[in-house]
Amino acid sequence: MTRIPFAVMISGRGSNMIALLRAAEDEDFPGLPVLVLSNKPDAGGLLAARAHGVPSLCIDHRVFKKDREAFEREVDAALRAAGAEFVALAGFMRVLTPWFVHRWAGRLINIHPSLLPKYKGLDTHARAIEAGDAEAGCTVHYVNEGVDEGTIIDQARVPILPGDTPETLAARILPREHELYPQALKQALMQMPVR
Repeated sequence: MTRIPFAVMISGRGSNMIALLRAAEDEDFPGLPVLVLSNKPDAGGLLAARAHGVPSLCIDHRVFKKDREAFEREVDAALRAAGAEFVALAGFMRVLTPWFVHRWAGRLINIHPSLLPKYKGLDTHARAIEAGDAEAGCTVHYVNEGVDEGTIIDQARVPILPGDTPETLAARILPREHELYPQALKQALMQMPVR
């Protein structure tokens, strides 16, 4: 089986990235990680990537001031230089421009901590609790120009319990994210259009 080279983009500790790298240790997994890229030099996930033997790189978005496309062109060049053919966003806390989204269309996915289409953006757990929802969860979706609006690949659900806080709910959802994201990445890679 030919494995598709993929990159993971992060901004923080990279717990979902680690789940993806662990899944890819299985030779039957359809993807091979070739790069972990962060926009923050102090992202803990960079060290975790190196510990897994995956090259890591930081391109600090602050260097580019407000020129988002210039930052993304640098990111795109690094992804291509690493040989990546697919990108998984795992806690990458930047809204991507249409230029980047079109460049990676059909080959760019994200994990979001809500049951989309509910609660796009931030503070998803607090919003689900405040709304009185019976359940919450996480979603893996393709990235398009809208924030958290792309086609859904898969979701995982957890009940919202009496007395839940955003923190307790997040702590219960995170292990489900770690299960869901590798499965959804596998599915997306196996359905990737031939280039």
